[in-house]
This record gives sequence, structure tokens and C-alpha cells, in this order.
Amino acid sequence: MRHHTTTALALTTLAALALTACSAGTSPTATSAPRGGSDAVGAKPLSSAALSKRLLTERDLGKGYVPMPERTQHNDDVTVIGCPALDKLGGDAATGQSLDFPNKAKAAFTFSGSSNSEVSEELYSNTASKLSDGVGRIFDAMASCPKYQVVSGSTAIDMTTETATAPDLGDERWSHLLTYAASGQRTVVKQTAVRAGNIVVIFSGSPALVDAHLDKALNKARAHG
Repeated sequence: MRHHTTTALALTTLAALALTACSAGTSPTATSAPRGGSDAVGAKPLSSAALSKRLLTERDLGKGYVPMPERTQHNDDVTVIGCPALDKLGGDAATGQSLDFPNKAKAAFTFSGSSNSEVSEELYSNTASKLSDGVGRIFDAMASCPKYQVVSGSTAIDMTTETATAPDLGDERWSHLLTYAASGQRTVVKQTAVRAGNIVVIFSGSPALVDAHLDKALNKARAHG
């Protein structure tokens, strides 16, 4: 069993369950094309600044969406129990929250002020092969553990993962439903990742909202200029 510092996607949602209510969650499912793929010639990774301009805004999402301020990072350690594959990953990856790529951008929104209707978007850029390996490794690890527990501070969260069908978008895609159960509350979060060339879009939150906006997020992320 290993301790991990909280800074991941899944933990954002964990904090939501245990403390206030959050957005991004993760659960495994790998429905993707063969991992790897060829990198486009001359397709250099986009900078974090460039990626931030390709994130969806409240205008893109439509009426009723409000940006959420970036959450302050906590110093509590997170313990993953019952999932050796996640334990081996170590760091933020073990809890599914943050991918180890320097070029990234993130945004989160709540719909009509409801803590149960939140969505978050993350964009990462690197070579196609590195993105494929990095995302696939984490999703595969989570998919290998249908049930496990995460302990954050004094809060224990029971987690259940279930493979979901990812839409036929991009070059590779992964998707899953993650159920968080803590303090008598139960929340289902959907997380879908799509790789298109040298960009990965990860959209997480209420299943219906993820399904409604993923295509839009990918289109904007792939836009040129």
C-alpha cells in the first residue's frame, strides 16, 4: 500500500463526495484503437498556453454553466487499498487525477449551480505514442480493479468502476463510469478520454453532460489557429 499526494482527477471528485461536491471522476474502460499509432510528421506538442485557448468556455457550453475556481491543493495523503495495479503507478496517476505531461490545461464548470451537475475538461499534448501509453496505462490499471477503496485524510471512499462505451471519435478512446460511496452518499461520474493526434481530451463529470459536450470539446481542441 502506498500513499499518494492528492492532485488527481478522481480525487477532485472524491473531495466532492466527502467534502463539498466536485466534478471530475474516473472509472475504467478501454475501448480504443491499437495503442501507439504513428506521430504526424512535424506535429510538435502544443504548449500549455496554446491548449488553454482550446478549452471549452461557458459560452461554448451554453446557458446555465458557470466556471468553477481552481481548487486549492490539499496536503492530505491518499491511500489506495485493494488495487495493486494502481499502487504500482504511484503519484497522481495512481488516483487517476493528473497525467504526467507538462503541457496541459484544465477547466471546470457547474451547471445551474448544482453540485451534482459539474463537468471538467483537461487537455494534454505530447507525441501520439507517449499520450497513448500514458493514458492507456492508467485506464488499464483502473479497469483491472472493479472495486477498491481510497482513504483521503480521515475519509474512506468505496470506489466501483465499470467499463463504458466510448464514442467513435479521434484515434483512440477510453471511457468508464466510477461510483463513489462515502458518508452515506453515492455519486456516479463518467470520464472519457479521446486522443486525436498529439492531443488528448479528458472530459469528466455527470454522465449526461459528458455525453452532451464531449464532441464539442474534441472539435475545439483539434481546431487550428
